[in-house]
Amino acid sequence: MAELETAAEHERILREIESTETACIGPTLRSVYDGEEHGHFMEKLEARIRNHDREIEKMCNFHYQGFVDSITELLKVRGEAEKLKNQVTDTNRRLQLDGSELLSSMKELQQCRVQQRNIAATVDKLNMCLPVLEMYSKLRVQMKTKRHYPALKTLEQLELRYLPQVSHYRFCQAMVDNIPKLREEIREVSMSDLKDFLESIRKHSERIGEMAMKQAQQQRSMDNVLSLQTKCGIGKRYKRDKCPSPEVNGTSPMSEQDSGILDVEDEEEEDEEAPGAQDLVDFSPVYRCLHIYSVLGSREIFENYYRKQRRKQARLVLQPPSNMHETLAGYRKYFHQIVGFFVVEDHILHTAFGLVNRAYIDELWDLALSKTMAALRTHSSYCSDPNLVLHLKNLIVHFADTLQGYGFPVNQLFDMLLEIRDQYGEILLKKWAQVFRNILDADNYSPIPVGDEDAFRKVVGQFPFHDADLEKQPFPKKFPFSEFVPKVYNQIKEFIYACLKFSEDLHLSSTEIDDMIRKSTNLLLTRTLSNCLQNVIKRKNVGLTELVQIIINTTHLEISCKFLEEFITNITNVLPDTVHTTKLYGLTTFKDARQAAEEEIYTNLNQKIDQFLQLADYDWMASESGNQASDYLVDLVAFLNSTFAVFTHLPAPSDTHSRMPGKVAQTACMSACKHLSTSLTQLLLEAEVKQITMGALQQFNLDVKECEGFAKSGPVPGFQGDTLQLAFIDLRQLLDLFIKWDWSTYLADYGQPTCKYLRVNPTTALTLLEKMKDPSRKNNVFAQFRKNERDKQKLIETVAKQLRSLINTHHS
Repeated sequence: MAELETAAEHERILREIESTETACIGPTLRSVYDGEEHGHFMEKLEARIRNHDREIEKMCNFHYQGFVDSITELLKVRGEAEKLKNQVTDTNRRLQLDGSELLSSMKELQQCRVQQRNIAATVDKLNMCLPVLEMYSKLRVQMKTKRHYPALKTLEQLELRYLPQVSHYRFCQAMVDNIPKLREEIREVSMSDLKDFLESIRKHSERIGEMAMKQAQQQRSMDNVLSLQTKCGIGKRYKRDKCPSPEVNGTSPMSEQDSGILDVEDEEEEDEEAPGAQDLVDFSPVYRCLHIYSVLGSREIFENYYRKQRRKQARLVLQPPSNMHETLAGYRKYFHQIVGFFVVEDHILHTAFGLVNRAYIDELWDLALSKTMAALRTHSSYCSDPNLVLHLKNLIVHFADTLQGYGFPVNQLFDMLLEIRDQYGEILLKKWAQVFRNILDADNYSPIPVGDEDAFRKVVGQFPFHDADLEKQPFPKKFPFSEFVPKVYNQIKEFIYACLKFSEDLHLSSTEIDDMIRKSTNLLLTRTLSNCLQNVIKRKNVGLTELVQIIINTTHLEISCKFLEEFITNITNVLPDTVHTTKLYGLTTFKDARQAAEEEIYTNLNQKIDQFLQLADYDWMASESGNQASDYLVDLVAFLNSTFAVFTHLPAPSDTHSRMPGKVAQTACMSACKHLSTSLTQLLLEAEVKQITMGALQQFNLDVKECEGFAKSGPVPGFQGDTLQLAFIDLRQLLDLFIKWDWSTYLADYGQPTCKYLRVNPTTALTLLEKMKDPSRKNNVFAQFRKNERDKQKLIETVAKQLRSLINTHHS
């Protein structure tokens, strides 16, 4: 069984050998040698080979005759083939001889074709290289002529378009290596031009600002003219239209020559026009440098550098000179520089393709606004000239309107002007204080005399005065007031005009202007004029006549306040009955001045009386009196008569409610009499007078009668009955009690309403009685009654005792 399986396996291997390709026979042979029957397989293989050899031999024997026939036929063809070979050889020889000339011509043609191809290739290469060389030559020319932006564009085309086509040439590599250097050179040159531009605008900013402010002022004047032609009354507030964005010619990145100018129209009507801003500053370096840095991919670097440099310049511009407050030219130069700076930045904003933006401009403006306002507050505080402050205000308004025309918010500037307005008001008050002092010092405090109608109308034209009685009087005649009344009145009007001038163009309503003027006028009256009047009244050398005239003058000025109200109403067009209208309460100034003058009159009269009383030289030990009043008292009465005569002859004001001159004269006269009575009583009772004789008392009584005579003579009209004499009633009853020695009546009736000596105080009577009872003195009042001295001394002591008892009873 195993032999059968081995034989079958060997048969299979043989079939595989016969049918398998030589390259894959290895595994089959390995299977033979892996087994142990390879000897039997070799026998099988030899048998199969012999079998195939027999089959091949059979097949060869079968085809042998045909093979022989083929060989025979082949031998027959051999001779013909030899003939053909000879013919071909001969033909080839003859063809080689005939084609040798053609071959020579073909070689020459081939060489010409090669040369032609080389020439064409060379021309093509040259055509490729020539534009590169031309562009490079153009680049060098542009660099030489400082046309850097076109050079940069040429460089870009050369690098991106032309050089890549000929990059395998060595000269191209040299160009490629030189391109970064050229770019850096262009960058540096353009930056140098920018620095020159920045320096240029720094120098010309003041002139640019001056032109911009001048043009804004001209535009405003034209608007005011148009508004006056179309509308009556108060002109509408000026508001400058926003300037159109200035156009720039040739600012395209592809332009050969950039030119940047401010589009500012010069509307001056002068024969010779001022140079325009475009004549002062060429903006092309900015645009070129911006385009160059944009192409170089460094736009952000350029923008940061430009903004940084301009911020530095802004800080320099915003730094005011230390002496700016001294002259208006200093302020004007400061404003011109700021306006010029922002006009340039506004121009750059609208023309430089985003080099600066609105946020950057607003940031700079906020900085400028804070710095400018701080500088103005500081320097304006040094100013003491109202004209300079007014000019400064107009300059600030002009400055604000100009920048507002370029779109900058300026409300804070107008708010600051309200602060300066308060300062301006204080300066005006100081100035008018000096004006009022000069007027009051120069016044003669006498009624204004007029000799003809022209002089009369001139005064009436200066001061609102109407008196029908005075107008009917013949010339020459006098106004009741002195020169300072019309002068002060007109100066008050001038002050109102000065306040109004500052309020112009502040964008305030009529009500606000009216309120400001009225408040300032009230301050002028209540503080400035009041202080000046008080100073004049309190001066040592002022006389009673001057004081009386001051009272008359202030009365007329108080009456004129209603005309001042009307004057303010006319210039502001705000009716006085408006809800928020401030009233002129300054008329209290004149009331206070009159009161002070009246008090000063009373004080001066009393001081004068005291001066006369200091001349009193009584002999209190005199045995008998003289025949007439003391000389000092006669002089005092004469002085009082002359003084009150002046009151009587002064013209009274037309206002029936006035206290002058009658009421004041009456009050002054009553005050003088009371003071005189009190002073005489004190003179009689003073402690230094230890003893008084009856003779001295009678002389004193003569003096009191002289005073009573003055009171009875009616030095001032208007007193009813013996009202003025009542000022001496206390002293009169005291003297009558002692001279008549009517103690029984006094003691019996004391305390009753009908008492004869009702005004005699028991303490006063006791004091005077003590001065008359001293027995140690010679020539006393009872010296002539020596025989009855003890009884009379006892009587005095009894009266004194009763007076003391009366005093104690009264106090208890």
